[in-house]
Amino acid sequence: MTITSISAGGVQAAPEPPPRTWVQRRLLDPFMSLLKAGLSPGSLALTAGLGVALGIAPTVGFTTIICTAVALRLRLNVAAMQLVCHLLSPVQLLLLLPLLRWGATMLGQGEKVANLTLDQIRHLIKAEGWTSVAELLWRAELGALLLWALASVPLVAALYFGLRPVFRRVVRRHEAAENAELAPPAPVQQ
Repeated sequence: MTITSISAGGVQAAPEPPPRTWVQRRLLDPFMSLLKAGLSPGSLALTAGLGVALGIAPTVGFTTIICTAVALRLRLNVAAMQLVCHLLSPVQLLLLLPLLRWGATMLGQGEKVANLTLDQIRHLIKAEGWTSVAELLWRAELGALLLWALASVPLVAALYFGLRPVFRRVVRRHEAAENAELAPPAPVQQ
């Protein structure tokens, strides 16, 4: 317990802050540290939007490289984009097979990939090697990338315009809290 003031009314203590949740520690605190590092709310919103879009891209194994290249090219925070991108890895894996199926159907190879499962792909790799999988899935991957690209544009725009005001409010609230901490204590009245 920290003592903030002693007066004729007695000792007044600052209330204890509530315990931090997992979401606050793992998601909000890293973003707040990025805001403290000078990243503007607009840049952070663009970073989050692009991180989400690139995090669900049907390019398993290449997302780290692609996120880094995009963040460096646009002069965004690489760590923030990687954080968002890797948090969406489970979603990427859930969307991979449906996107491959839809992409194959779109490019005229739907019957070969229609009932494909991860176990079948694993078996095909063991039995015939990676080249047979590449020959089977290259059109499906191309179609999946086209579908992803079409869906990513409105997704990034919606996230950017939706998150920018949220991050502005967070920055204002954080600056107000910092100013309150730096303000001199109120004089003790006797």
